Amino acid sequence: MQTKEEAIIKIKSLVQRFDEQKELYKKTDYNETQTRRDFIDPFWKALGWDVDNESGYAESYREVIHEDRIKIGKETKFPDYAFRLLGLKDLFFLEAIKNTKPTPDSLIYLIIFSIREQGRG
Repeated sequence: MQTKEEAIIKIKSLVQRFDEQKELYKKTDYNETQTRRDFIDPFWKALGWDVDNESGYAESYREVIHEDRIKIGKETKFPDYAFRLLGLKDLFFLEAIKNTKPTPDSLIYLIIFSIREQGRG
């Protein structure tokens, strides 16, 4: 496990790399998967989350679930990340979206994830 200072250094390096190359990242051919692998995963790892399940936990006990399945009303949604407390309770969801202007639909989608009641149906 890394220290707080090491985490800060890692996050600063991610910010610096993005800032130095932001024109590349804004291009249409730089996709969501690349963004997740290059920035989102390393960011959460720096904060101590086991994004890659290096602990080897069974699916139901992982801290981070990729492409989780949640019900919102009658619809099933698949957020890119579900962060869990001890694998039991969803704390929050993260949806990576392309670096473009958000649409009303994408904003509503993100807001629903943000305010969704805790607990799974």
